[in-house]
Amino acid sequence: MQEDLIENEELYEHFRFTASDGQVPLRVDKFLMNFIENATRNKIQQAAKAGNILVNDQVVKSNYKVKPKDVVRVVLAHPPHENLLVAEDIPLDIIFEDKEVIVINKSAGMVVHPGHGNYSGTLVNGLIHHIENLPTNSNERPGLVHRIDKDTSGLLVIAKTEFAMAHLSKQFFDRTTERKYYALVWGNIQEDTGIIEGHIGRSFKNRLQMDVFPDGEYGKSAITHFKVIERLTYVTLVECKLETGRTHQIRAHFKHIGHTLFNDERYGGNQILKGTTFTKYKQFVENCFKVLPRQALHAKTLGFTHPTTGKFLQFDSPIPDDMEKCLEKWRTYSEYSNNS
Repeated sequence: MQEDLIENEELYEHFRFTASDGQVPLRVDKFLMNFIENATRNKIQQAAKAGNILVNDQVVKSNYKVKPKDVVRVVLAHPPHENLLVAEDIPLDIIFEDKEVIVINKSAGMVVHPGHGNYSGTLVNGLIHHIENLPTNSNERPGLVHRIDKDTSGLLVIAKTEFAMAHLSKQFFDRTTERKYYALVWGNIQEDTGIIEGHIGRSFKNRLQMDVFPDGEYGKSAITHFKVIERLTYVTLVECKLETGRTHQIRAHFKHIGHTLFNDERYGGNQILKGTTFTKYKQFVENCFKVLPRQALHAKTLGFTHPTTGKFLQFDSPIPDDMEKCLEKWRTYSEYSNNS
């Protein structure tokens, strides 16, 4: 009966996940809870009951055990909300724009494209209001050739034509773009410069995190170059140059070397990871968290070759106020600590 339903009714794919080679047998409802933000187990079980969960194109019950290489899909009778894009008049901080490209300085807290739980107020909603007929990529995401996390601020380039999209996508694939981030991390990094290498893939323990797998058997290769900008006693301001652009690359790489990003809740940086046990210090750090209520990461510079002129363009954005205020607090604290 359920198989007939799949064939006779047009269903739209909302989620698709391929189980990794290292996947241990796990109930499909638990597996999906690890992947889908804001999903409850009850909702997933209801979807399974209705025949909306498929594994390798077969309807399964919620107690089905997911195995390595299984393709798990959630299908529903209506299209995903992100496909129903609505133009919204959202203020955009435009750094540069011509007929081919637009460079945006994204504020922290703004989601780049609609997805589960965020169907409006995104950068894409604002872009399609600002520009008509944006080209779409394979994921139906207008104009996007790269992205930065919701709570990361900084520079993004968006393609305005099909040609620009193909040209810029190839530059990101060939690693010929230049991107530098500023990150405030926990601890005093001993080296002035360094390279962090290690394959990045979804964590086996927490599917909302990425993890580093040094042996390279799982995940995709990732390389981050870093340079210390400022040492502030228990935290360090670093400049990161990305050689690859993996999901959460800087966040996962710095956690891997024991220097989690300051106030990065998803990776545990919202705990006091370095410093003293004094109550005053604890209060100081909590005040820093209030001033900067997100991970301390800013996409500061962006360079790419213009698709039609062939000229290499470079852009720089100032450190945003919330991050600057947090740095000022740490500078004052460091000065006081060193002089006392």
